[in-house]
Amino acid sequence: MCSGYLKNKLGKAYDGPAIDLEWARNKRGKFHRLNTLESVAEGLVGFSAVYVIWHSSVKQGWVYVGRKNDLAMALDEAADNEDIQEYERNGGLFVSWSPIVANRQNGVLRYLHDAMKPKVNSRAVHDIEDDPIKVIPPKRK
Repeated sequence: MCSGYLKNKLGKAYDGPAIDLEWARNKRGKFHRLNTLESVAEGLVGFSAVYVIWHSSVKQGWVYVGRKNDLAMALDEAADNEDIQEYERNGGLFVSWSPIVANRQNGVLRYLHDAMKPKVNSRAVHDIEDDPIKVIPPKRK
């Protein structure tokens, strides 16, 4: 599980197997649609997490990865982002997030960005100097 290592305060890089995070789903066990998600109703104001956005089509693809201390704000911004919304027509945009302790978020974000190669690039990822922390991304199906 993720909680042991990601809450660890050691400064060394993690070189073990990929950590299986608990990615958020709706009450029906499905991933949230980005454009219909009610972030305030979901309790995401002031919620700190790493999040991923993807489109679902015949050829699914990762669209964006990010981290934010106010997930509601981040997802509302993503819903208004033209570069991200361009992929809505490719089967719809989906989103999931995982609460990760703040001092580990950059490492997880760096790993996800490098491994998934999202179509919309976040400039903030290029400034991350933290060692990547291997995690398993959400299973998109």
